Formats: sequence, structure tokens, C-alpha cells
Amino acid sequence: MAESLNGLKRTCLCGELTAEYLNKEVVVFGFTAKIRNMGGLIFIDLRDRTGIIQLVADNNTPIEILDKAASVKNEYVLAAKGILRKRQGAVNTKISTGEFEILINDLRILSEAETTPFVIDEKAAVLEPLRLKYRYLELRRPELQKNLIVRDKITKTARDYLSENGFLEIETPFLGKSTPEGARDYLVPSRVHPGSFYALPQSPQLYKQLLMIAGFDRYYQVARCFRDEDLRANRQPEFTQIDMEMSYVEKESDVMEVMEGLVCAIFEKTIAKKLPRPFRTITYKEAMEKYGSDKPDTRFGMEIQDVSDIVANSEFSIFSGAVKNGGSVRLINANGFQNRLSRKEIDALSDIVKTFKAKGLAWMSFFGDEIKGTVVKNLSKDEIDAIKARSMAQSGDILFFVADKNSVVFNSLGALRLHLAEKAGLIDNSKFDILWVTDFPLLEFSEEENRFVAVHHPFTMPKQEDIALLDTNPEAVRAAAYDLVINGQEAGGGSIRIHDRELQAKMFNLLGFTDEDIEAKFGFFVNAFKYGAPPHGGLAFGLDRLVMLLTGTESIKDVIAFPKVQNASCLMSDAPSQVDIKQLNDLHILIDKSEKNG
Repeated sequence: MAESLNGLKRTCLCGELTAEYLNKEVVVFGFTAKIRNMGGLIFIDLRDRTGIIQLVADNNTPIEILDKAASVKNEYVLAAKGILRKRQGAVNTKISTGEFEILINDLRILSEAETTPFVIDEKAAVLEPLRLKYRYLELRRPELQKNLIVRDKITKTARDYLSENGFLEIETPFLGKSTPEGARDYLVPSRVHPGSFYALPQSPQLYKQLLMIAGFDRYYQVARCFRDEDLRANRQPEFTQIDMEMSYVEKESDVMEVMEGLVCAIFEKTIAKKLPRPFRTITYKEAMEKYGSDKPDTRFGMEIQDVSDIVANSEFSIFSGAVKNGGSVRLINANGFQNRLSRKEIDALSDIVKTFKAKGLAWMSFFGDEIKGTVVKNLSKDEIDAIKARSMAQSGDILFFVADKNSVVFNSLGALRLHLAEKAGLIDNSKFDILWVTDFPLLEFSEEENRFVAVHHPFTMPKQEDIALLDTNPEAVRAAAYDLVINGQEAGGGSIRIHDRELQAKMFNLLGFTDEDIEAKFGFFVNAFKYGAPPHGGLAFGLDRLVMLLTGTESIKDVIAFPKVQNASCLMSDAPSQVDIKQLNDLHILIDKSEKNG
């Protein structure tokens, strides 16, 4: 039977015991990590979220306590009281308390534990479905606990910094209106309004702008957001943003400067790293042309190079045709890769670029005076010499080419660049590569929808100098938007917002919305602009991604307490699940179970 604390109070956490407590009586609580019974000498490793302390029971320990210690098993929950002393045996250099131990004089088994489905060990090889089914056990692993502790430090630092800089924390609704121009909404049926639905927020975008109209000047929120979209390593259906908005800002730099201070505070107070300021800034155009990505990883070189002018009139029609059709021919120089890649591995790289709709991947390698590759016989000597000179190719280098429309070329070579760098170990994971990307396109034309769509969202302000182009050349208009990129990951993004009613109406019209659409989808928001809206702008950081970056983990599941899997289900709780018919009737919902609907 489980024992009670019976008034026992914890004096300190396991991992926080230091020389300050030597020869003093201490009380600790925790889970049993390991037991070693040497007969009349018993060692118990007690674990809590701060670390491990060794408990000792020996021949001088009261017999009832010694017997109780002998009965303890892994993951039993214990309370222990005793004197902290220097270890009598070898020091354990792997833990912070490795030179100390507690000679116990009182031990209480607060809860027994059955044998766990897997060993609570951060190095244990356990399949993910089993770990997620028993997530509450996996969360006892020190590695995951450290991740969530970092998450707590980040949110606390953000709150402290934003409060010190005049921001107010204000909550916004979870149950809102479904609006277009984003991922699929999670819908919540209304019981009192049959046939009507709330939408869970994809972000607090409209509400935070309304707070600026309401006169709160500076808002922030650690906001829960929901998007019904396909999952991947750094995406979950429910996620968290550090969301903020500021009134009376005019330029992107007005927001960026304040946010740099926040990022620096987070790095310094969370992982004790000072970041140089100001952060580097590159334009969207430069990011795409050099790195093939609007979230470039610049911890290594291998920049994309344009050779369209060299091959524009080439007899090789794949190259010249791409240029004539408004596309381009570009390459990356994989320095020294000839000795790293077999012919079979080179051929396999085509699969990477084909994922991004490229028709193929051409290559050319240099070894001494010998030139090999799929395009050598199709290009003239002058063309090869000019390409070699521009790419600064040396013996041992391989050039990889993609010829297509620019979006395909950039995406393909950008992905290939990252793949090759990871394969060759060119990325220094100890570095933090932080930069702003600015001057994004405001709009892009969707061939699927046959209309313009907003690159960010419909409320993004155009660059002042580009507003006139909205009437003549909308695709050339740049947005007053900015993304913060850390190690090739978009850590946050935002923009200056439209606060002028006429400009907002023009934006809606360019996006193909009728007056009826605007009223139905955004009526409450647009009406608020009739009563005066200050210039404003903001930004949202992805909290989950920030934690990933600062902890060095590669999966978003490692920084969320109870994550979902690929099909958006929870293996621990079996959500989503069916509900009883009464609940469905209350919501006026009928489930179609016909074969055609699965």
C-alpha cells in the first residue's frame, strides 16, 4: 500500500544539491531511475526534472528502511530523507550531483509502478508509436524534460521583455469566424446555431489588428493556433506563436528592431549566447537567386549561379529553350564532390529535383584536363570554358544544372544544395545563422485558381514606392514584409499592415473578392476601419520552432508535451474519436457512412 508524505516537505530538487547542503539533512522526492542491491549496501538513483541524486542505505541504516529500500523497483515514486555527504565511492562525472549522495534515514514509497513498456532511458531504442502511446512515460526522459524547460524559459523571457517594452498580454478567441486565404480551418459545429460553425484560429491576425484599432498600441500573446494541413518534421496541427502587434510604426525596421531585441534576450537568457546586432538582412530576390529558398541556410557556400546568358543561343535546346521561354539555366558548384559521389549517387540526385517539377538534372565534372558529364557533348568548348570560369570550377568539382522556369530552378537547386551540404557535413550545427529576409512579392498568380493570391495574407501593406504598380503590374509589387530565418528555418514572420480603407478595398479586388465576399468573410473587420485605424505592424514567432532551434532537436514532437502523429491523431488518447449519437443530435450532425464516403 502506498505511503503518505505525512508532513514531509521537500527541501530541494535532486539535481540542485550542491556543497552548500553537505552534512545537512535534506528531503527529496522523485522517480526511481536505477537500483543496485549489493546485499547490505543498496544504491538508488532518484530522478526528478532537475537531475539525479544517489541514495544510499547501508548496515547502519535502520533495518526497516533497509528492507524497504530492497523492495524498491524502477519508476517507484519515493520520498527520501537523510544526510548529504561526499560519495564514498567513485565520483560520477556524468551528472551534476556526481560527487554527492544521501545516506537515508527515512524512505517512503509514495507509489509503486508496474514494469514499464520500455526503459526510461534517453538512449533506449524504442519505436515512436510505442513511445507516443505512453507519452507520459517518455516525458520522464531527461532529454525531453530539458526541451520543455527551455520552452518555459523562452516564453518567460518573451513575456518579461515584451512587458518591459510596453506590450500588453491580451487573449483572443478560439471560437471565431472561418475566413479564406490560408490553410484548411478546423471547424467547430454550433449547438445553438444549427448548421453554423466556428473556426479555430490559424493565427490571431484579425483580432490583433482590431486591438490596434481599439487603441491598445502594443499587444502580445503566447497564442495557440490550429491548421488542418499535412504534417512534417517541423509542423503540427496545433502549434504556438509568440504573437505581437505595434501601432504607429511606418517602416519594417520599426518592428524588426524591437524583435531583434527579443531574440537576443531569448538566446542570452535561455542558452547564454550573445548575438551580434543588427541582424543581417537580404532581399527575397537575393535569397532565391543565391540560395534557392526564401529561408536560406547561409552557414555554407555552394551558392546558385546563373549561366543563362552563356547558353541563351546554345545548340543544346534544353538550355537555350528554357531561356527563350522566360526561364533560366542555373548551377551549383559542388566543390570537391567528384571523390564523394559515385555515378550511381549522381544519377539518384535527379529524384530530388524532380520532386520540385524539374524535368531533369544535368551535370559536368572536372578532373585535371578531363571533363565528363551529361551535357559535355551538347555544349561548345567556348560555352564550357565560360561556364567553368564563371563557376570557378577546379579539378574535383561537379557542376549541377537545372533549366526550367525560375520557380522550378530555384526550388530544385535550393533543395539539392541543402542535400549535398548535409551529405558532405558542410553545415556547422554549432553555429546560429540568423538573418532577415525582406521585400517579398505581395502577390502571386495562382494558375489553379486563375487569380492573384496573397503571398502572406490580404492585410499586408505594399511597399510605399510600389503602390502605383497595383494598377499596372501587380506581380511586381513588393510587400512591406519580413521573415526572421535561423539556420534555414523560418522562425518568425510579419509585415506592416494596411490601415487605409481604400487600399484594403483595392487589395481585396485584386484578390478577386466581390463586395459580397468581403462582407461575408471580413465584414466585421472592414467595418472597424471606418472608425479610424492607426498605422500598425507586427510579427509572430513560431515558439515550437524556436525551441527546436535552441535545443538542436530535429523533430517538433520533441518540444511539444503531447504531439500528434502524421495523420493528426494522438496515439496516447486515441483522438480523434467517435462520439455518441446524442452529442451528434445536439449538434444537428448526421454522419454519412455510405461506402462512397468511406
